[in-house]
Amino acid sequence: MKKILFTLAIQILTFAVFGADKLENQVYSIRTVDKDTVLITHKEGGEWTFDLSFCVLYSDVNPKLGLRKGWTDPVSYNTTTWENKALEQSSEVVDTGKSNISVGDGFDPRILEASNSNRTANLFNASPRIYINAKSVQASQKGFKYTFADHPAFELSVIMALPAGQEPPVIRYTFTPKKGGYYSVGYVGAPQYEMDELDEIFQSMLWQEKRFPNTSIMTLAYRCTVPSTFITKDGVTLGVVADPEDFPFEELPLMDNSRFGVAVHNKEHLAQPMLFAPVLGGKDSKMDSGERFTFTMRPVIVKGDSTVAFEHIARSMYGFRDYRTNAICSLNQTLENMVDYGMSHWSRFLEDQKGCSYDTDAPGTVKNVSSLNPLELAIITDNEDIFNRRAYPYIEYMLSRKKFLFTVDEKQKIQSPSYTLEGPCAPISELTSLHTIFERGTPAFLKLAEKEFNSSRVRNLDDAETGRSWDNALFMYLAGGDKQYLDLAVKGADNYIQRRIDSPQTDFKDPDSPSPFFWTAFVPNFIDLLELYEVTGERKYLNAAHKGARQFTQFTWMCPAIPDKDILVNEGGKAPLYWYLKSKGHKQMSIPEETVPAWRLSSMGLTPESSVTCSGHRAIFMANYAPWLIRIGYYADDPYLSEIGRSAILGRYCNFPGYHMNTARTTAYEKADYPLREHKELSVNSFHYNHIWPMMSMLVDYLVTEAMVRSDGAIRFPSKFIEGYAYLQNKFYGTQPGSFYNNDDAILWMPKGLLKIDNVEVNYIAARGENRLYLAFMNESFEPVTAQVSLNNELIPQGSYKIHTRKGSEKTQRGEMTGNNLSIEIAPKGITAITVEGVDIASRFQYKVMGATEEKAWSKGFAEFEDPAGRAMVLNLGKVAKTVYVHLKDSKKDFTRVELVYELGDGRQQIVDEAFPWEFTVPINADAERFSFKIVGTGNDGKETASETVELFK
Repeated sequence: MKKILFTLAIQILTFAVFGADKLENQVYSIRTVDKDTVLITHKEGGEWTFDLSFCVLYSDVNPKLGLRKGWTDPVSYNTTTWENKALEQSSEVVDTGKSNISVGDGFDPRILEASNSNRTANLFNASPRIYINAKSVQASQKGFKYTFADHPAFELSVIMALPAGQEPPVIRYTFTPKKGGYYSVGYVGAPQYEMDELDEIFQSMLWQEKRFPNTSIMTLAYRCTVPSTFITKDGVTLGVVADPEDFPFEELPLMDNSRFGVAVHNKEHLAQPMLFAPVLGGKDSKMDSGERFTFTMRPVIVKGDSTVAFEHIARSMYGFRDYRTNAICSLNQTLENMVDYGMSHWSRFLEDQKGCSYDTDAPGTVKNVSSLNPLELAIITDNEDIFNRRAYPYIEYMLSRKKFLFTVDEKQKIQSPSYTLEGPCAPISELTSLHTIFERGTPAFLKLAEKEFNSSRVRNLDDAETGRSWDNALFMYLAGGDKQYLDLAVKGADNYIQRRIDSPQTDFKDPDSPSPFFWTAFVPNFIDLLELYEVTGERKYLNAAHKGARQFTQFTWMCPAIPDKDILVNEGGKAPLYWYLKSKGHKQMSIPEETVPAWRLSSMGLTPESSVTCSGHRAIFMANYAPWLIRIGYYADDPYLSEIGRSAILGRYCNFPGYHMNTARTTAYEKADYPLREHKELSVNSFHYNHIWPMMSMLVDYLVTEAMVRSDGAIRFPSKFIEGYAYLQNKFYGTQPGSFYNNDDAILWMPKGLLKIDNVEVNYIAARGENRLYLAFMNESFEPVTAQVSLNNELIPQGSYKIHTRKGSEKTQRGEMTGNNLSIEIAPKGITAITVEGVDIASRFQYKVMGATEEKAWSKGFAEFEDPAGRAMVLNLGKVAKTVYVHLKDSKKDFTRVELVYELGDGRQQIVDEAFPWEFTVPINADAERFSFKIVGTGNDGKETASETVELFK
């Protein structure tokens, strides 16, 4: 819709002309200086000189546009390149070779293994260049018409116009070749500066702050989060933006359909916003003699930094807003579907290996990233089965495996898995969270955290992590209340702000993110800064988090504009077939052809995965950043952040949707039954099965955060921190009571089937209190809704109950509920909260988790032993589980059989393990006070080796 209106404005609005050399609207004015120069003035952004200067690239042979593996130390990035046989050697393309890390979904061998011979990443070396400036200008009611000197290869004409209202100027050129060949026309007339004269620059997918591309690298349209580069000088940002009419929505943006590209590093090595259309060798570049090509761009001036300019273009030109609704399914139903899926065989949790299959990337491996995800869902949904079959095995895995990715097959090298149990792979924050979730009843968690804090570890790929960091110090403080840790966290964070936020970065060698890959590593650590703000209340940490979050938004898609129309998808009853999965033998899926509103297909608000894989993934559904942006937006009064957070989540899927959008427009991943297929029958997008439970935590975090924001903080729940790995951070809820308006006894309680609601636009959270049920209903639509709600009679005894209803900020109204049925009214994007009094709620599982106490901890509940090396620990997890977990760190090749011989009050017992990994779980009674054991291993020669006897005691 916005695109249509914007284009129409160019066509029909009139222009104010003063004399013969000036145009003016409410915000901009344009004044000609001479035949090829104008002064563009913005009422807040000042006056800037723009030239009518163009650079034409021409090749009479196919320049073979293609991506190659580039290198911006230490960042790997697939770079736009061209073949130019006139080059003596490859120019500014670095082939770092294929590694075990760069294998799997998103790593394209067609790029990584392709030749760099006679190729260049410098767009100005792609072909011969022709620079041309206007030779004359003629003013009219429609604007300024520029003519250019005759050239034997082409004709060029340009109109500069200024629509009425507040729209930026229009530069529209028409290019007509006089001979056939491959052409690209670049606008190179925007202001240009040395980097030390500027506040910052921006070029999509990599370059922010003062991180300047090392050559004239072009970002193609399909990798533009907004279709412009920026320079910022003295607090004013300039850009040259592709007009929405030249960035169509109907096809999913891909390399093959990119009509333009942008760059910021010019031929003279100065910073300058530039736009080239078409892209040499790309769509529409091959032209016959006399074939016309027309393109429209907008010089834009914005008062503010590059994130302000980014938001301005997203909103005013590309129509971004709080644009999504539930539409297809409530998030609560989606969450219930995901839980069912996560507990099914379809989710490919290999119970005998305690891990999620990672066959998509590394066959024969398993991968877990946090035990807190299934533990949170077990607690909130009051479901002991989730704890027993998912959360508990995850805990043992995270305590023992050396890295997140594990296999017993040492021939498997893809993504550098671990082969031993020299853990924990659990990060410090997870160990400290487990320590406090189970009320400090398991000293092993804290002992391991302390050990990790004073060391370093490789948990994922080959990236080493330092334990002694300011954010880890914060988590250590939260585990035990030792103020020395808080002081260390505050001091470290203050230094971090000075080094990382107050000083614009000039390269990617950030010691706090030594191997940037995922987008959270390219910007300041807004997540941990927000955690520190919530602990200390110090505004400087919120301000720092806010700045980092706004920089992060530059990795979210804000184009193309969404048309106000329906789009046909799944033509012929087939879903798109992702080339990567096709190469692995996956079958194309059948799915009904349908027509849906364009907004449902949009990636606005989502990000691609990383600096490398953004060339192959349009957008990923793992938007774990969304609740963080909503919280920061609330605290900092920045609705833009909150709107991005909501846009990343709402109306996208009814079950686990797989990883990403790619290939073509489709609704396949919206469907509730989409993931309920065997692995080789899933071919629309890749499935990383270790993401399933983190996505559930993401949705829980979203729902709880939205309730907090919409109630203006009156609904709030204490939390722990889920670090996971990469970008999979979210809050953990469920073990501590929170506040629900005037009550402070609310414990999140959302068992399956608690409510039935007859309107998909209504999401909810539920909590139990002392004889109370708390319900907060949130309307995700733009219209007021009335919904009928039925409470599950098996969970809430049917009867007559007094209720208190609060609509938004209105006063509480008293009423009565009978028959376990409610009728609710909710304002657009609003909240209605209901307290049901006198309800007797019986927790089925939560009370067991909350039964651990520090007094029940064993004084020696953790031990390390040698010959063979291993660990033993008492896991006192309340009434739900009390076990002794024993594992050997390695000894895979030393033994063919391992026996645990132990004594536990009732005599000598034994357990035999016939295959590596060597690990044992022994349930013990709540009143047990001593556990002794030894390990007996049988070698390849049949001889037995016995360890020392190890004792654990209360």
